Amino acid sequence: MATVTLLYFASLREAAGLASERVDTAAADLQGLYAETQARHGFQWPLAALRVAVDGEFARWRDAVPDGAEVAFIPPVSGG
Repeated sequence: MATVTLLYFASLREAAGLASERVDTAAADLQGLYAETQARHGFQWPLAALRVAVDGEFARWRDAVPDGAEVAFIPPVSGG
C-alpha cells in the first residue's frame, strides 16, 4: 500500500471540492489510482483526456504508484 498526495486542477478540483488530499492506495499503477479517485469523486473525464504527473514530472499511466509521491491529475485547459 502506498500513501500519496493527490493534486487536482481546474474541473477536477471543482468536482472533488478540494485542491489536494492525502490518500492510501493499493493501486498497482497510476491508471488504477485514477480509477479509485474517479469512483470516489465522480470525475467524468476519461483517462485518455487527462495527463498525469508524479513529483512534478509527467508520467505514464502504467507507471507504478510511488509511496510518498505527489500525484497530479491534469485535465485539458482551455485558454483565452
